[in-house]
Amino acid sequence: MISEKVIEQYSQHGVTVVRDCIDEDWVAVLRDAVEQDIENPGPFVHRYQADNGEGRFHGNLRIWESNSRFCDFCKNSPLPEMAAQLLGSAKINLLYDQLFVKEPGTPNRTRWHNDQPYWAMRGWQVLTFWIALDPVSADSGAMEFVRGSHRWNRWFQPETFGKGPGIEPYERNPDYEPVPDFDQARDQYDIVSWDLLPGDAYVFHALTVHGAGGNLTSDVRRRGYAVRYTGDDVVYDARPGTNKGLRSAEHADGVPLDSERYPVVWREDRSA
Repeated sequence: MISEKVIEQYSQHGVTVVRDCIDEDWVAVLRDAVEQDIENPGPFVHRYQADNGEGRFHGNLRIWESNSRFCDFCKNSPLPEMAAQLLGSAKINLLYDQLFVKEPGTPNRTRWHNDQPYWAMRGWQVLTFWIALDPVSADSGAMEFVRGSHRWNRWFQPETFGKGPGIEPYERNPDYEPVPDFDQARDQYDIVSWDLLPGDAYVFHALTVHGAGGNLTSDVRRRGYAVRYTGDDVVYDARPGTNKGLRSAEHADGVPLDSERYPVVWREDRSA
């Protein structure tokens, strides 16, 4: 399902693109589910205020737990097996899913960051599929990645991504470092980006540094849906600075994720 070239790109660069990652039927299912979540959001919704007072950002996470269509996709789409191929893992756990909707005229950039410092887990076999449900370009908020940054072994302090109800600063972690100003030194880094069509996906490692522009268009939505999967070596780790909404009261640090909260969605023997 995944070519050796794509697997090599992911391993070496920490990011790649999978064209036609999902088919039109799955795209239609996800689009409908997104509109349902906007209309009746789950408990972890976050809506940031637009920098210019216009536009709108709608985000949500762990939506598979309350929406059957997202649940079906996370467990039964082609993604779990693709994740196993990319990670070289005998099993795949669903970490969580997340929704990113930047409506036209929303200028807010997504700050540079890497994901793993936000997440209550530790291990190398962790990736994200970020699936485009609309055409994505630089004008509408395409993502940018610092190629190879997953191998820096640098963990950047989590920061909030905008202002809005219930959004609080992250706890400081003395083992983390501040995020560098990548925009001021772009020529010093290998920054890459790709336009996407609906059904295409960015696939990237949890330590790959990335960000995104605002949606500067007047008529193009930017609906992105991300699913995070983990492999064999990942264990729970709720260190300071992790997102409280992504922690689990049922897990102790150092134990495997396997549970209802982080279900096994694929095994090498296909008996998950």
